[in-house]
Amino acid sequence: MVDLVVVRSSGRYSCQWWLLMPRILVAGKLHPAGLAVLEAAKDITVDYIEDTSTAAMLPYLSQAEAIVLRMQDMTAEIIAKAPHLKFVSRHGVGYDAVDVEALSARKIGLGLTGDVNSQPVAEHTMMLLLSASHRTPVYDAATRSAWDWGFRNSMSAREISGKTLLIIGFGRIGRILARMAQGFDIRILAFDPYIPADEILPNGVNRVFSLEVGLRQANIVSLHMPKIEEKPVLGAEELALLPAHAMVINAARGGLIDEDALVAALSEGTLHCAGLDVFAQEPPETDKALFRSDNVVLTPHSASMTVECAERMAVKATRNILQFFDGTINRGLLVNADSIGYLGQPA
Repeated sequence: MVDLVVVRSSGRYSCQWWLLMPRILVAGKLHPAGLAVLEAAKDITVDYIEDTSTAAMLPYLSQAEAIVLRMQDMTAEIIAKAPHLKFVSRHGVGYDAVDVEALSARKIGLGLTGDVNSQPVAEHTMMLLLSASHRTPVYDAATRSAWDWGFRNSMSAREISGKTLLIIGFGRIGRILARMAQGFDIRILAFDPYIPADEILPNGVNRVFSLEVGLRQANIVSLHMPKIEEKPVLGAEELALLPAHAMVINAARGGLIDEDALVAALSEGTLHCAGLDVFAQEPPETDKALFRSDNVVLTPHSASMTVECAERMAVKATRNILQFFDGTINRGLLVNADSIGYLGQPA
């Protein structure tokens, strides 16, 4: 076992093994379990910075051969600053902010952590659904401030039992959410054009082949799909199709909902409420009308950030790097496996 030196300076850690191949940049605070995976490895150098900003990782790119990437953008310009880069390991499953084409052009692999966050994201979605429909933040504020105990008589909360939930994107998270929602006596509709037409969906889930048809029936809409187009999935036209007093939840990707159209629908009373964990711009500009609406529940892109999930993601993200370099990584976790051309071997 080689010696490990840990240096902390202004919130930055540098963990160095004296055998310097390969050099790994951990760009953002990582659960100790993930760091333990790297500490147990041999023949590597690790630069660890807790700051999750893109600027913070720039000084380390020139030497990095692999990166554990948190929430930063990985643009073609940034990739060009890392001449030795061979592998990027996303701490999560989304990669909207990563220029996969630029990585693939240099045969740099992009790995994901796989199915480690489905449960907490589904739980968070259910929390947003319940909290928004029952207007928990407003009732909580009234109770804490003694602002108006009589607010209990406002009758502004709405039940979810007996309603219809349209899940847009019926992958792992959508399926877990469906099981949860069925426990509340909610009717489930699923819209996902990427599922084979002849696939049999779980018992109690009704498939719709048209988004318009699903929206016209849905009292609740929850998004669980990647952002694959510039145009929002739910814009003003789509929101107008929903029945009166419907609600919208997005714990998937920012930009799937037109936020201005959402605010307009809420202020006009055509929508009852909304719950958002993701935003078109992150961090969002909090002076916008969205943040002044008291019938929206907001969380800071934290659906997967439970203690348990943070540990699973950290361990998988670091193991992916080690397994990439020794050639044992699960190719199913690679976004661009066909473009890499090698695993763990010199280009």
